Amino acid sequence: MFSGVTVLLYPVSVIKTRMQVATGEAMRRDALATFRNILKVDGVPGLYRGFGTVITGAIPARIIFLTALETTKAASLKLVEPFKLSEPARAAFANGLGGLLASLCSQAVFVPIDVVSQKLMVQGYSGHVRYKGGVDVVQKIIKADGIRGLYRGFGLSVMTYSPSSAVWWASYGSSQRIIWSALDHWNDKESSPSQLKIVGVQATGGIIAGAVTSFVTTPIDTVKTRLQVNQNKPKAMEVVRKLIAEDGWKGFYRGLGPRFFSSSAWGTSMIVCYEYLSMSLSLSLQLYKIVVYV
Repeated sequence: MFSGVTVLLYPVSVIKTRMQVATGEAMRRDALATFRNILKVDGVPGLYRGFGTVITGAIPARIIFLTALETTKAASLKLVEPFKLSEPARAAFANGLGGLLASLCSQAVFVPIDVVSQKLMVQGYSGHVRYKGGVDVVQKIIKADGIRGLYRGFGLSVMTYSPSSAVWWASYGSSQRIIWSALDHWNDKESSPSQLKIVGVQATGGIIAGAVTSFVTTPIDTVKTRLQVNQNKPKAMEVVRKLIAEDGWKGFYRGLGPRFFSSSAWGTSMIVCYEYLSMSLSLSLQLYKIVVYV
């Protein structure tokens, strides 16, 4: 499921990344103009630059992420039981902490993938170097900076994706509980909601989480992206000052539209499938225990 969604939404990530690193005339292009420019210059393959690197490295990264997420969520819910918090507050804490630690654990795999894929996304664009492929990028990075070059922007990645993951999962967990409360589900314990209603609540929670996360984390994501693709190896504060000089404070929100769309669409489709598979697996395990004991 993750891989399928990546195929569909990868072009949005390419558009967002190009908007974030744009200079000169390219700075004036919106998402649609950037999309048209990519098609004009590189055709459809231009929308999937770096895709092979992402899809290969994403599998172990997601296994690490989901394992850490489930383990932390279960432990967090037990941790807050004595505090008698409201249902939305408990969900926000457990989901947020789970998302934070899961992202921290997966960054060791994800950051090198991010560095390589982003260099491929912007190659030949606004003066950026061209490469022969992912292996060529890795070789040139290691030759110039050693292994640590693959972890360029690691601190900012942690500052971007860990809070982003925490905000997304906390927003999703709490908003879902609030929506169910508004539908009076918690007071109606006897009737089970329809599958359509469950999917609707989960999808709405995913969209809300995507909106909140995009607004909170886009500025630091813009700085991180520029830092990772810049050949001159600037410091983070240099990137910030240049961004303000070029486009003012609004420059930090370049690519907000594509980021929101990607985050919401990705999150909604992922969470609906994730929740469905989690529920199906739980039911299957219960059935298995019944059969074994009988």
